[in-house]
Amino acid sequence: MNADLNARVVLDTEAMAWRATDGARDDCKLLDRVDAESAQTTSVVRCAPGCVLELARQEQGEEILVLEGTLMEGRAGYSAGAYLRYPPGASRTLHTDQGCVLFIKRYPFEPEDAAVVRIDTTKTPWFPGLVSGLSVMPLHQYQHEHAALVRWQPETYFQPHAHFGGEEILVLSGVFEDEYGRYPAGTWIRSPHMSRHQPFSRTGCTIFVKTGHLPVTDRRPA
Repeated sequence: MNADLNARVVLDTEAMAWRATDGARDDCKLLDRVDAESAQTTSVVRCAPGCVLELARQEQGEEILVLEGTLMEGRAGYSAGAYLRYPPGASRTLHTDQGCVLFIKRYPFEPEDAAVVRIDTTKTPWFPGLVSGLSVMPLHQYQHEHAALVRWQPETYFQPHAHFGGEEILVLSGVFEDEYGRYPAGTWIRSPHMSRHQPFSRTGCTIFVKTGHLPVTDRRPA
């Protein structure tokens, strides 16, 4: 599903139906899967109360953004906005007592990207962005890969630019826009290596952004 990582994909996750996961107490909206046998996936997962989150496969790293409810790791609770990152093989026991909704990416990390990251974004500072009206909260960086929250004030416009190693966006609130469309909360956008656009927001929005993690090809900017 959406396995061609050189293709642009836009999905309205709010309009997608929840699908039950076999043998587990959760439902899933699958956004991409590299191939039928691969554990490399991007998904939105709804965990019922008492759900225990299964471990990623040994070769896959795991990146989680808590969208609703509270995810537990031992006695530590991670509420909406928390960002968690576990390298391949990391020991973790994740569960939820009252239920939660999660954005989860499972994919191969760079071999030396071994940091476990746990961030409560409600208590983490924002930094000024490159243009007026833009604020950025860095979440993780390793070599060319970056993850961050970006907050757009109303009527904020960014310059045209290309994405080395691609870009992935999940709109968390408000409406994000570019010359190709208008993307309300819940929209997931995956753009390939050297894709180009000019983003803006008329109403304001907050987005989760990843860059530099998709295959680098010889494709020229469009």
